[in-house]
Amino acid sequence: MPDSSPAPDVPASARATAPDLLVTLQRLLEIEALDLNDALGRAAQAVVDALGADKADAMLHDPEADVLVALGTSDTPMGRRQRALGYHRLPLEDGGRAADVFRTGVPHRGRRSDQDPGERGDMTAALEIRSQIVAPLEVGGERRGVLLVSSATPDFFDDGDLEFLVAVGRWVGSVAHRAELVARVADEAARQARRLTAEEVVTVLAHDLGNLLAPLHGRLDLIRHQADREGRSRDARSAAQALAALERLRALVNDLLDIGRLERGLFAIEPEPVDLAALARATANEFDTAEVAIRVHAPVPVVVRADPARVHQALDNLVANAVKHSPPGGTVVVTVAVDADADPCRGAVTVADEGPGVAPELLTDLFSRAVRGASSTGLGLGLYLASRIAAAHGGTLTLDSAPGEGARFRLCLPSEPSPPVDPAVTAVASRVVPTT
Repeated sequence: MPDSSPAPDVPASARATAPDLLVTLQRLLEIEALDLNDALGRAAQAVVDALGADKADAMLHDPEADVLVALGTSDTPMGRRQRALGYHRLPLEDGGRAADVFRTGVPHRGRRSDQDPGERGDMTAALEIRSQIVAPLEVGGERRGVLLVSSATPDFFDDGDLEFLVAVGRWVGSVAHRAELVARVADEAARQARRLTAEEVVTVLAHDLGNLLAPLHGRLDLIRHQADREGRSRDARSAAQALAALERLRALVNDLLDIGRLERGLFAIEPEPVDLAALARATANEFDTAEVAIRVHAPVPVVVRADPARVHQALDNLVANAVKHSPPGGTVVVTVAVDADADPCRGAVTVADEGPGVAPELLTDLFSRAVRGASSTGLGLGLYLASRIAAAHGGTLTLDSAPGEGARFRLCLPSEPSPPVDPAVTAVASRVVPTT
């Protein structure tokens, strides 16, 4: 609590006045908030100049280390000595009046800090601090640190100085907030620039890879036919396996190119009558392995008007995702049915696996671009692309999942494509629905 003892006989020039406050506030407003440390350093210098003290610190709390860090310190002999001795970092567990003010939000005036049992004796002795004032520092409406001003003279500050520091502290908090916002905007701009650059590189690389894969596919196919004609069955099988692997690589390249088309608004569909049951069986045949079995339940044809290549692409990604997350010996179940109860849904394909399920922290963003679990080795594009294909048809892709109980993706398509024009509709198409 502020000390109410009579103020010592200190020259008026060392006392903060209303004009001092106005001058200090003007200096704070002139600070360019381009860098947090630089901005707080300039703010600390403005405060120490106004009070005629030996040091001022603008300290923010580092929650990970639980320390108060002097991001801004006045350029004074005591300030430079403090940094050289390492007292610009004050662990809260070590106590001291700065830690008390940060915890409680109550300003403090220390008339004889060197004799205060609640103060850090090592710091006051090393820096020869005799008196100090401390005010809480709020940034963005949250207490984030303290404003600490020190003097080598006992009883240097009075209650008026403390009130001055509290008022200035609000403006220093605004300076810090502006600097953090500027840094956040700059970081976001840099992140966006890196993302756009990476997208351009990936798109160009995918395009070049696609050009290289075509002749490679032709050469492997020729080798396979030659081996068949010459009765070299082992070589024919090896060539067929290489062609299958090449097809998976070509599918990945196509996915990467489609992501680029989506971002540029060039993704289009060409609808025609499609039997979802036949597409599901074709997809299952491509992914069925000795390690993971794929079972298709499609008792009747389910015909919708859709782009067969795009729907096949979506099913490929859903089944590949299910196989990847299934345990050895597990089963992926693909179910195709007419959904007469869901409007505008006409045909639904459900892909269910026996894997670990989707982690709760991924649920809300699972269909966003490049979202994947910690153990995933993919690029995080398959589910994003499948959800956008569903949305392009005016359909939906949803998920039921609980940890340890597998995942159940449901692709639902209308009888006629009706691409959504409202971005909010696309967001609904990618909604995640966890099992209750």
